[in-house]
Amino acid sequence: MKIISWNVNGIRAVQKKGFSQWLLDCGADVVCVQETKASPSQLDDELLQVKDLSGNQYKSFFSSAKKPGYSGTAIYSKAAPDKIENLGNSLFDDEGRVTTAFYGNLAIISAYFPNSQEGGKRLEYKLAFCDEIFSYCKNLVAQKIDVVLCGDYNIAHKPIDLANPKSNEGNAGFLPEERAWMDKFTQGGFVDTFRHFCAEPKQYTWWSYRFHAREKNVGWRIDYHCVNETFLPRVQSSTILADVTGSDHCPIELVINDE
Repeated sequence: MKIISWNVNGIRAVQKKGFSQWLLDCGADVVCVQETKASPSQLDDELLQVKDLSGNQYKSFFSSAKKPGYSGTAIYSKAAPDKIENLGNSLFDDEGRVTTAFYGNLAIISAYFPNSQEGGKRLEYKLAFCDEIFSYCKNLVAQKIDVVLCGDYNIAHKPIDLANPKSNEGNAGFLPEERAWMDKFTQGGFVDTFRHFCAEPKQYTWWSYRFHAREKNVGWRIDYHCVNETFLPRVQSSTILADVTGSDHCPIELVINDE
């Protein structure tokens, strides 16, 4: 099973850059997207049910923010999930922060973690979300449901995960409180699958649109596939698809063995 996650920075914007064809060509069983910035009522049929001339198709499931043009998550799936749900807390569901698809005893979560913003203006909200999603994942695992938490965490965990750690120590996404939560999460039964396979530096998933940052590979790794420790033996690979353009983020890919 192949799972891809991508912060598209606007589903309608990336549609104009070939998203539907990329989706059909990517070979994924499930594609989690973040920062959709749209509700289904604003989208055409091409985005709601992506299909090719042979009849292959992805069904879509959206969780949209109440605020227009803001936040939002979605899941595109070849097979119909058993169930779709949100986080269950209106504080975060009103911003469309989480879409979860269940397939048997596997939960695939598309999550868009809040940005703590300049001066930590939304840090309290961000940390509340982090604690909520941690509890959500732990509760699923306690119910014998395996978890793949995909998405834009808006956190570079360690200095290796961004190009300029020293100069970013006081900036959103690399604040001590955010990194401490990531420590707690990865020490509390969940694994950063990319770092399980790759210890190399200069591996990023987001680049500023300014200063030719992507061309120079001056970026941050803030997009993750994390799984519960007991599920890790089923993970075959975890990679960054840095060559895919269309957003300031690139997609990330997880391949797992079927049971």
